[in-house]
Amino acid sequence: MAENTPENCSHNCSSCSSNCKSRDMHVSLREGASVKKVIAVVSGKGGVGKSLVTSLLACKMNSLGKKTAVLDADITGPSIPESFGLNQERATGDGNALFPVKSKKGIQLMSMNFLLENENDPVIWRGPVIAGAVKQFWTDVHWKDVDFMFVDMPPGTGDVPLTVFQSLPIDGIIVVSSPQQLVRVIVEKALKMAKTMNIPILGLVENMSYVKCPDCSKEIKIYGESNIDKVAESFNIPVLGKIPIEQQITEAVDSGNIEELDVPYLDKAAELVSKL
Repeated sequence: MAENTPENCSHNCSSCSSNCKSRDMHVSLREGASVKKVIAVVSGKGGVGKSLVTSLLACKMNSLGKKTAVLDADITGPSIPESFGLNQERATGDGNALFPVKSKKGIQLMSMNFLLENENDPVIWRGPVIAGAVKQFWTDVHWKDVDFMFVDMPPGTGDVPLTVFQSLPIDGIIVVSSPQQLVRVIVEKALKMAKTMNIPILGLVENMSYVKCPDCSKEIKIYGESNIDKVAESFNIPVLGKIPIEQQITEAVDSGNIEELDVPYLDKAAELVSKL
């Protein structure tokens, strides 16, 4: 048995989170495709703003002159097309490869909604099939000269996150949280999964951090005091940004104009990603 292989190994790597040194499960891009760096945006819980953070980071890096892409790995709940105003678009192919849909400013995007006849059709698949679709978004799409790809992950630590961590050459993850105390436990699950699988943790981003009073500019903590700094300190990782609840952000996402937003909340995260 290979070094670091568990004694009870079934040799079914698709359902195993063990980090066996003897295997490299990363799958290759198709011939002619190119992606230099891959950053996964994760959380152990849904509804905290992973898609928002993914979209904002992709837009920020694109504005800095980097060729950027988003792989929407949330197969059953894709929201990337809506944020970019592309919910009516459909992906095309040539029989050998799929071509990503491009945003107004040139960001390459692939999402399950680009493949559905009707964007409101549900994807009623079991976990392994969903995980296989995510892998195909990596292997079958002709990603062209991408400097930074951001993977919008589904919540939790199940089949899809496991597939992404094992199959894609992840250069780091950014974990998204919100201020509620309950989320701390969920965030720690995602952090521990990444550590178990030797995936570098770039830092934490807190969404819905506060609301700024329009009259006095006081920050109102509607979910209570944040604990993200304590979580970051306990894992010895940085806090990369705190995103407030703002009408301009909501309106930009709802109208599909997220590329028009110019907000500073993830500048620190973008700076760190640029140095990878």
